[in-house]
Amino acid sequence: MAKAALDKVGLILIGHGSKLPHNRENLEKLADILRKRSKFQTVEIAFMIRDTPTIPEAIDAMAKKGASKIVLVPAFLAPGVHTTQEIPELIGVKEKEPQLKARGIELVYGEPLGSDERIADILEEKALKALGQEVKKDSEVVDAYSVAAAGRIVDKSMKLIREAIGADLAKVPKDQVPIIERVVHTTADPEFAKLLVISDDAVKAGVAAIKAGAKIVTDVKMVKAGINDARLKKFGGKVATYMNDERAMELAKAESLTRSAAAMRLAIKDGLDGAIILIGNAPTAAVELAEQVKKGAVKPALIVAVPVGYVGAAESKEIVAKLPVPFIITRGRKGGSTIAVAVFNALLSMAEGKRYG
Repeated sequence: MAKAALDKVGLILIGHGSKLPHNRENLEKLADILRKRSKFQTVEIAFMIRDTPTIPEAIDAMAKKGASKIVLVPAFLAPGVHTTQEIPELIGVKEKEPQLKARGIELVYGEPLGSDERIADILEEKALKALGQEVKKDSEVVDAYSVAAAGRIVDKSMKLIREAIGADLAKVPKDQVPIIERVVHTTADPEFAKLLVISDDAVKAGVAAIKAGAKIVTDVKMVKAGINDARLKKFGGKVATYMNDERAMELAKAESLTRSAAAMRLAIKDGLDGAIILIGNAPTAAVELAEQVKKGAVKPALIVAVPVGYVGAAESKEIVAKLPVPFIITRGRKGGSTIAVAVFNALLSMAEGKRYG
């Protein structure tokens, strides 16, 4: 629900009630935290027994403040007699709801706290404090929670992906599966499980080249930007692109080449034997590379050629697929820089000993 829709929604936190003051103090502190967040226009507290305001009193007070909807949430850990029977009776939905409805006010009863990840974080913190151990700062806890949440999202995504393309994955060698999964995850397009073509020795060659600190050359900056330099540097590797090199611009003009083709020719001149070449955008770069491979001018460890487009893209990839060099391509017009990055990052994760990451 958008914030505007919450402008006239009031929130009542329901506690058990006690003769001891800390019961009220804790509930008030929670209410104050929620007030500062400003999600709800009004936040109040109420109690089942031994304290005030009672639940009916809190509802009446909230109605007088102009709330058109009142949400009541029991500040209890788990469902029980209090939350399923006694509180609903005290709310008096059957008695009060018709009266409130006539005034345009709706009552909504929420669930208790339950077994939530965030409660587990708090319990863990309390246990560590009891043991006298250092507790992470709030920002660190949030970061850790975010990382854990991201991990759960990836796991769930991979589960859905495997269900969608399981039949395709069953037909390919196991070492190709992480690459296909990564590309499908990146694109949210299961069709890539059928479009990807990976030569038999491509994965082995790519992982070995990364571990050996091979040079990585990309056709465009967008592909270069998607590679984690810090992870690659652990193996001694580095990424380069020649697209904006002045020498490539001069060569393109002198030889009547596209800048992409000129950049690839220049990269080959600088030395690409044993390198991994990633082409995600430029068909002419793939064609130029293929011509130089045929001439024996260069022998890369792996070519990833996945340019996208209506003109020349499909044809350029088929030319690469006929070379005596390990390759990964996508058939047809589909592809792009994100695909090249996804393929390489899958290989990088495999070099690190991870399935994906």
